[in-house]
Amino acid sequence: MRSSADFDIVVLAAVAQLAPEAYGVTIRDRVGLLQGGRIPSVGAVYTALQSLERGGLLRAQLGDPSPVRGGRAKRFFSLSAKGVRELTRAREAAQRFVGGLTPRWKPS
Repeated sequence: MRSSADFDIVVLAAVAQLAPEAYGVTIRDRVGLLQGGRIPSVGAVYTALQSLERGGLLRAQLGDPSPVRGGRAKRFFSLSAKGVRELTRAREAAQRFVGGLTPRWKPS
């Protein structure tokens, strides 16, 4: 079972990869790709985005209203300096973990 902290890191990674076109639908699709095809619910993505923005890891900016969207504007996300630090920290931790593995397993 994954924790919400793990999911938050995946969302941060998706935003970093998609910038400057990181908005709800593109983030959801990229998170699914990063999770090996497991597409998260829209609610899970928006909950994480709101939490990360409140925590100062993401910044949001409204785009121009679009007639295709019924006059609504897209909300674009980008990493803040704090978000960059957190994503870098998570990447370095993962590299330390994987780097410490010595392949001693064999397929059964």
